[in-house]
Amino acid sequence: MGGHYDVIIVGTGAGGGTLAHTLAPSGKRLLLLERGDFLPRELANWDPGPVFVDGRYISPETWYDSDGRPFQPQVHYFVGGATKMYGAALYRLRAEDFEEIKHADGVSPAWPVSYQEFEPWYTKAEWLYQVRGVHGEDPTEGAWSQQYPWPPVSHESRIQEISDTLAAAGYHPFHAPCGILLDEANRRDAAGRGALPAAGQYQHDLGRLLSPESTCIRCATCDGYPCLVHAKADAEVMAVRPLLGRPNVTLLTGAEVERVSTDPSGRSVTGVVVRRGGEPEIFTGDVVAVCAGAANSAKILLASASDRHPDGMANGSGQVGRNYMYHNSKAAVAVGREPNTTVFQKTLGLNDFYSARHGRQWPLGNIQMLGKSNAMAIKGEEPELTKLAPHWSLAQVARHAVDFWLTTEDVPQPGNRITLDGEGRLHLAYKQTNKEEATGLYRELRTILNHIGMAAHHVLEKNYYLSMDVPIAGVAHQAGTCRFGADPATSVLDANCKAHELDNLYVVDTSFFPSIGAVNPALTAMANAIRVGEHLLERMS
Repeated sequence: MGGHYDVIIVGTGAGGGTLAHTLAPSGKRLLLLERGDFLPRELANWDPGPVFVDGRYISPETWYDSDGRPFQPQVHYFVGGATKMYGAALYRLRAEDFEEIKHADGVSPAWPVSYQEFEPWYTKAEWLYQVRGVHGEDPTEGAWSQQYPWPPVSHESRIQEISDTLAAAGYHPFHAPCGILLDEANRRDAAGRGALPAAGQYQHDLGRLLSPESTCIRCATCDGYPCLVHAKADAEVMAVRPLLGRPNVTLLTGAEVERVSTDPSGRSVTGVVVRRGGEPEIFTGDVVAVCAGAANSAKILLASASDRHPDGMANGSGQVGRNYMYHNSKAAVAVGREPNTTVFQKTLGLNDFYSARHGRQWPLGNIQMLGKSNAMAIKGEEPELTKLAPHWSLAQVARHAVDFWLTTEDVPQPGNRITLDGEGRLHLAYKQTNKEEATGLYRELRTILNHIGMAAHHVLEKNYYLSMDVPIAGVAHQAGTCRFGADPATSVLDANCKAHELDNLYVVDTSFFPSIGAVNPALTAMANAIRVGEHLLERMS
């Protein structure tokens, strides 16, 4: 097929999809390359058996650990990228996350931009992805220039009871920011809260974009499932689908980018080599933005080695692929005597232990709610522990369960890295950090359970996403392999996410993170994509 474009965007997830949405109104010719296809809308979308037990939507590809042992990463290749399966928890990093932070196992470096400089794009991302929440509830959050576009998703009775109990005990629970599309009545109610900005570049006519039945029904299948009715604010629904049909936007699926090519000087990218339908194709472009996810973006750059870039594209610093991070996370299911009839459970967050304050030596991290347990999901997450358990017993556990997700920051380490072997296969070397802090956060959760009357009951520990033989298989929050910074000797990208060594190569996904903080990285990736997109609009004008 081939062809020339103003901008080639590799990947359609939180980074690539959002970048395309920002650039499209300019009229510039855009090529979006997605190695997967559209995720099929089918009843299996909401079935925990196919999703959790069978791994229906997980890529069958193989990666290798540092010892050469194969494993199947928990990656999903679809239009919308990893956001098709995410839980739509759209948190900002704290202001302190943009500064240097000391941890038990090292230092998280400062970012080359401050939170105050980055904040306007957080607001734009919240409006594009229709986030529901309340700025001002969480005392640890940074300054905000505009309230969320919609009020928060309300707590159901058991979660409201937990929130009230924690507040009475001196904690500071808040409504978790959720990217879900509630029905039109709720959207009309939201308008009564106060003056909202006029619809513009960062807001869709959702009534036109989505069919009438495609609104959130507050089911239990947001966390780790695709949404059958397209009511989850993922990158496909909010950023990519509105572009389909535009004459200046071309989306090619089943198009895996193998390498990036340059002119003879090695200073300017000329295009990409793609394998599509088993055949190689070459596309040329004035600007190339690699947005394939932290692991695969590093893979593409390393595979693009040439005489001018012998160690990989943009890798004069030797930093491409290094400093891989993905959070030190734990899921815990507290099982109490009273049933928990909550359906949509992901409405509560707690950041009281986020920082090293109140006598704590180290930051501990974030606590939020997981999607509600069910028997098949428990079986899929812990197959060895549950293989002899009858379905009715797992259903009873799930009925009485309250599910928590604990996130502790993972410190960047040069030895945690992506490399390629002689056959071009991806190897991921990784050693977990900050176990001491993660243990401290879990200890705080146990104290919380005492406050909500569950201390005398059983807590099932689950390494959610980490239940496979190789714990590095859980790559949902991967980040850091092409960090940005002011010094070309210690970073891959400049402050605008352009490669230091090339005039027109950008990396616009979570690869750019110098540190990962202790909250979900999706909103930061979306905000940065808008930021870089606006920079590119200025550059191309």
